Amino acid sequence: MDKSLARRLEAVEELPQVFYARVLQKTRPGMGAAEKEICGGHMVFAGVGSPIGRAVGLGLDRPFTAEDLDRVEEFYRSRNAPAQVDLCPLHDAAVFEMVRDRGYAIAELNNVLYRRLHPEEKFPAAPSGCKIRRGLPEEAEEAGAIVERAFFPDGAPEAYRGLLTPLYQMEGASVFVATLEDRMVACGVAMIMPQHGVAGMFGAGTLAEFRGRGLQTALLCARMTSAAEAGSEYAVVVTQGGTASERNCERLGFRVAYSKVTVIKQLASA
Repeated sequence: MDKSLARRLEAVEELPQVFYARVLQKTRPGMGAAEKEICGGHMVFAGVGSPIGRAVGLGLDRPFTAEDLDRVEEFYRSRNAPAQVDLCPLHDAAVFEMVRDRGYAIAELNNVLYRRLHPEEKFPAAPSGCKIRRGLPEEAEEAGAIVERAFFPDGAPEAYRGLLTPLYQMEGASVFVATLEDRMVACGVAMIMPQHGVAGMFGAGTLAEFRGRGLQTALLCARMTSAAEAGSEYAVVVTQGGTASERNCERLGFRVAYSKVTVIKQLASA
């Protein structure tokens, strides 16, 4: 692992957020979604309180300076949102010292898993009775609702409702769904990033009553097959450590590249 490869892997969280913001600009212009290049990566705003919208990919192919962090903080402050930046162990120690000195705290810790893809590789068939197919544009809301229920089994807070639908409407997103008796019960997204030679796997969810049947394994296999056929060198998944999602990925040959943090600086009190 070196900075060059880390930069490629970080694209799987950077570019989907960029395209997500672009969907919101068209579908929910009142949210003020925005994305802007900075220091080799992007900073993204997808609405106040949204779980999507951070500065990602900065400072891995060039120095990350105090002036860059000033611009990040102004980008979010002008939108009445806390500044958030993703950092990984390949960032220079000076970057971690800089965010520490400015009062940033850890908001999130995730593992980045990756796996080399081979176009000739064959994966196990989907479970009996399950059909894996490409999702249709008009199914975006249904797919988003499945993942929303996976994250919020007791119902999503008002501010989060419908926020996952744009994941299935983004430029370059390939949606895969699992159906049982023609009912959509699980889904997942693959996004090919040819400029980095990687494919991001995200947006996965299964209805609670259909878990434990191997549906996400089948969806992941289908997405990896598609990515390999498109010429991607690596498949990449970002998830919390110790989860069923991580174990499922490891059974399919994924390995942890590194753990990364999202650091956050809250808005100053008035």
